[in-house]
Amino acid sequence: MSKAAPTAGAGLRDVVAAPSRICFIDGEKGILIYGGYDIHQLAENSSFEEVVFLLWNGRLPNKPELDELNKQLTANRALPKEIISFIKSFPKTAVPMDALRTAVSALAFFDPDKGDNSPEARQRQAIRLTAQVATVVAAIDRIRNGKEPVDPNPALSHAGNFLYMLNGKEPSDVETQAFDIALILHADHEFNASTFAARVTAGTLADIYAATTAAIGALSGPLHGGANEQVMKMLLEIGSPEKVDEYVAAKFAKGDKIMGIGHAVYQTEDPRATHLRRMSEATGKRQGDTKWFDMSKRIEDLVVAEMDKKGKKIRANVDFYSASTYYMLGIPVDLYTPIFAVSRISGWSAHVLEQLGNNKLIRPRSEYLGEMDLKYVPIEQR
Repeated sequence: MSKAAPTAGAGLRDVVAAPSRICFIDGEKGILIYGGYDIHQLAENSSFEEVVFLLWNGRLPNKPELDELNKQLTANRALPKEIISFIKSFPKTAVPMDALRTAVSALAFFDPDKGDNSPEARQRQAIRLTAQVATVVAAIDRIRNGKEPVDPNPALSHAGNFLYMLNGKEPSDVETQAFDIALILHADHEFNASTFAARVTAGTLADIYAATTAAIGALSGPLHGGANEQVMKMLLEIGSPEKVDEYVAAKFAKGDKIMGIGHAVYQTEDPRATHLRRMSEATGKRQGDTKWFDMSKRIEDLVVAEMDKKGKKIRANVDFYSASTYYMLGIPVDLYTPIFAVSRISGWSAHVLEQLGNNKLIRPRSEYLGEMDLKYVPIEQR
C-alpha cells in the first residue's frame, strides 16, 4: 500500500501557503515592503497609525481617514474595569507574555461585537485590539510593580500613549518618535510563526481574540520572540565596552551563537536593523551616554568580520539594536516581547481580516513516516 503524500521542506520553509497583499520580503536583497511601500520610506516619513491603515486597507489613508482612525483608537484604548481587576489577580511572578495572552483572551468577554462575523464588526474588533493591547501591556507592568494603571491620554499618539501609560509621565517628542518608528518596523513580517498561527486559527472561523491569543502563544516561544531580551541580557552581562572583545572571543571559542545576529529569511542586512541601529545611537547621544550602542556596534562588527571569513553573510537582525533602544527608553527587559505584540497586533489583525475576506480552512498534509499494514494483536498475545 502506498504511503506517499505531498512533501515540503522542514518547517514549511519557502512553501507558499496563500496569496497576500499585506507584506513582501526579499531575503536576498534585504527588501521589506508593506502594501507596496518600502519599509525605509515608511520608517522615515510615516506614522504607526498610517501603517495600521495601510496594512488593513492596502493603501495609505487621506487626512480625514487618518483622523477617523485616530479617533477610533483613542475611543477604544481604555480597558474594561473587569480586565484591570483580572490582571491584578495574576500572580506577581507571572511572565508578562503569559499575562498578555491571558488578558487578551479575556477581552473577548467584553467585546460588543462578539458573535458578529460581518466585515464591519471585524474591523471594529481589529481597532479595539490594536488600541487595547498596548494598554494591557502597560497595565501588566505597572500592576506587577505595585502601581495603579495609568489611564490613556487622548492627546497622545499610539506610541506616546504607550510610553505614558508605562512610565506615568509624558514622553518627549524624540522618545515618542523613536518608539513610533520601532512600532512601524515591527508591524508585520509576512507569514512568520505567530502570523501563520493567527491565520490558521481565523481560518476555522474562530474570532479575532482566539486568533490573537494563538499568535501571542506562538510569539512566546524562544525561537520566535524574545531574541532582543537575550541581546540585552548579554549586554548587561558584558557590562562595559572594554569587555566586549574578550566576551565575543570566548563565545567564538565555544561555538556559541550571538543572539540578534542572523535571520531565517534575510541573507543580507535586515532592513529594519538599519533604522534601529540609527535609533540606538541617536538615543544614546541624546542621553549623553552611548555605552549600550557602542557595545552593540562592536559586537556586530566582530561577528560580521568572523562570519565574512567563513563566507557567511550574516548581519544584525531587527532584535539586535531594538534591545539597547528599548532599554534607553526605560522599558524593562522582560517587556520586550510583549512590546513586539503592541506593534504586531496591527499585522496579525490585518492577516485575520484578509484570511476571513476569502476564507479557506488551512489544512495541510503531513509526510507519513510510520509503519504500514500492521496486524492487530490482542493484548493477551503481546
